[in-house]
Amino acid sequence: MSLNGKVAIITGGGRGIGLACAKRLASDGAKIVIADVDEEIGATGLGELEAQGAEAIFVPCDVGERLDVRNLVTSALEAFGSVDILINNAGIIIASDFLDIEEEDFDRVLRVNLKGGFLVGQAVARQMVAQIEAGGAPGTIINMSSVNAVFAIPNQVPYSVSKGGVNQLTKVMAQSLAPYGIRVNAIGPGSIMTDMLATITTDKKARHMVLSRTPLGRIGEPSEIASVAAFLASDDASYITGQIIYPDGGRLGLNYTVPVKDDS
Repeated sequence: MSLNGKVAIITGGGRGIGLACAKRLASDGAKIVIADVDEEIGATGLGELEAQGAEAIFVPCDVGERLDVRNLVTSALEAFGSVDILINNAGIIIASDFLDIEEEDFDRVLRVNLKGGFLVGQAVARQMVAQIEAGGAPGTIINMSSVNAVFAIPNQVPYSVSKGGVNQLTKVMAQSLAPYGIRVNAIGPGSIMTDMLATITTDKKARHMVLSRTPLGRIGEPSEIASVAAFLASDDASYITGQIIYPDGGRLGLNYTVPVKDDS
């Protein structure tokens, strides 16, 4: 899938799924703008991209802050002249039961996961429309959702709510931007080996629980989510918009647990 000449912004791009997406899109020919609120992580991610020969920049950005988002788009334009792909990946999680979650924590998660997706999505979409009106080709936006947008997990209240909002935001954006030819889709990963899931490497009980609800019997890799993102960003997905794709190892359709081999 060729993305030669395309410019991609990836929020939360310094590590995990975001960095995997950046590396994959770069290998397919795209120029990369990674954004992250953590400058050290962002700089490290940029170094990895440059090491693979990618043309890339890093822009510090708090996606919940409108002025940061404006600077992100401006920086991308100054570096590469256009924005053709957005992967709205920045996200945080705060685990706490419904009766215990603090209002401030609820607001913090929604500010990043949902409001951030709205602010960056709107800013980039406006730039894409301007490019179209100047004779350019339509771009594409990919929001990062989760299987938790569908499942209800008691100790992940704001995260689940935010990802449900991301799904609906994706559909609204897709309808609104379809007249311009801009496609908007979302990816809803299942259990993926990122920092959010790091405990399963040492917690045997937690690993067993995750695998018992995963028919394919393994944890997914960030590169497998990046492959879906690369497809959605490419012309191969030219007739797909308003969809949420769930690379989850079969979990979403499961209404029972499956046996897990004891690998101790």
